[in-house]
Amino acid sequence: MVFRFKKSKRQEHKEKIAQKMDKKISIAIDGPAGAGKTTIARKLANILNYKYIDTGAMYRAAAWKSLQMKIPLSDEAAIIEMTANMNIDFEDGDGSKILVDGKDVSKDIRSSEVTQLSSPISAISGVRKLLVAKQKSLSGNGGVVMEGRDIGTVVMPDAEVKVFMIASIEERAKRRYKEIIESGQQADIDDIRKAIEERDFRDSNRSDSPLMRAEGAVDINTDTLTIDQVVSKIKCLCDQSMK
Repeated sequence: MVFRFKKSKRQEHKEKIAQKMDKKISIAIDGPAGAGKTTIARKLANILNYKYIDTGAMYRAAAWKSLQMKIPLSDEAAIIEMTANMNIDFEDGDGSKILVDGKDVSKDIRSSEVTQLSSPISAISGVRKLLVAKQKSLSGNGGVVMEGRDIGTVVMPDAEVKVFMIASIEERAKRRYKEIIESGQQADIDDIRKAIEERDFRDSNRSDSPLMRAEGAVDINTDTLTIDQVVSKIKCLCDQSMK
């Protein structure tokens, strides 16, 4: 004879709470250049002990590689072939280190030259298809914070939390200017503002996976918020999604 004991409601409640605490979700953060996606996503992933993936760095890596190989932007076929053959990896840790064919290019891909080229490179449909496939494989089954421009719409459309970060062009230009000056380079804020406007237009009007707000995404304007305030807002969204 087998005896089975019925669980009490209290025990069932405890088990449900434990299951929710163990659950790991996917968080998609999209938005234009300079909205603060990288800083916020990296800090959030660290707090949650999740994997952080900067998809923009992957397009920067392709731009960097094309410059190294001296492939003109007009030769899309060669750029697509190059992207198909290059190996892109994120080093373990906070995801801030990106390797191209085994070489750490984390600092190299942040140069002004690479920054200017990364947007037109990302508009090449063949390049996007290759890198989106890579991004999907990296997303796994949750426990990831991924940021970019088509995460909630294309890469992780089923993400439990989707955020669309925005900021004024003026604020984004100031942030980029400060970043460049602090790195020891020279910059002109008017040139930066113009470059951001041009990038916004390209990213929003490209035919393949344009920058757009995903269905169900929550807007967060970062103009007047601190990093911790933005992280706290997204953390609250994560907590709500796991209730």
